[in-house]
Amino acid sequence: MPVNNDTRSSFSGKLGFVLSAAGASVGLGNIWRFPYLAARYGGGIFLLVYVLLALTFGYTMIIAETSIGRSTRQSPVGAFRTFGHRPFHKFGGWINAIIPILIAPYYSVIGGWVCKYLFEYICGHVDVLADDSYFGAFITNGFQSELWFIVFTAMVLIIILMGVENGIERVSRIMMPILIVLAVILAIYSCTRPGAAAGIRYFLVPKPENFSWMTVVSAMGQMFYSL
Repeated sequence: MPVNNDTRSSFSGKLGFVLSAAGASVGLGNIWRFPYLAARYGGGIFLLVYVLLALTFGYTMIIAETSIGRSTRQSPVGAFRTFGHRPFHKFGGWINAIIPILIAPYYSVIGGWVCKYLFEYICGHVDVLADDSYFGAFITNGFQSELWFIVFTAMVLIIILMGVENGIERVSRIMMPILIVLAVILAIYSCTRPGAAAGIRYFLVPKPENFSWMTVVSAMGQMFYSL
């Protein structure tokens, strides 16, 4: 099996790779979508099914993709083609390449929202941001939405052009600890809200009577979406 051993940019160590991989997995799917699905499809039983699927199918999938990428050092299309020339191999490579292209546009739009809110927060407009009408006015303003979409896309492009070690890895080393701190703060704040104890029990305590096939389907869909 021929393997391309040309010199390419790579991670400087395991920590940088782990942080970058975690940054690619822990995103809006886990922050926004997961709580909604857990509340709709059984709470604790949904969490249990999700964890079991992640530790079996999800773990196997990540290890396989990582191994293929490290051994071939090629794009998804080239990597799958290295293992054979059957149509199935080419199809698998193109699927892995097309899915991020389909996801990137709406992720970039939401990334633009984050940049806009961060900019306004730095400018001291905190009271304005807390108003529900502000978000509606912002997303319905075509110029503003497109402007911050372009800003976010340009930032991502610059990071990519800087390479793996100096771009993606360096940014991940900064942003992932910030994400962890924000997640901890958000979790602590949520636990202090009225009714939090009941919500935590529903989320963490599995109840078999809440199980359904939609629990499995939704948990598997969430696993593929987030990983």
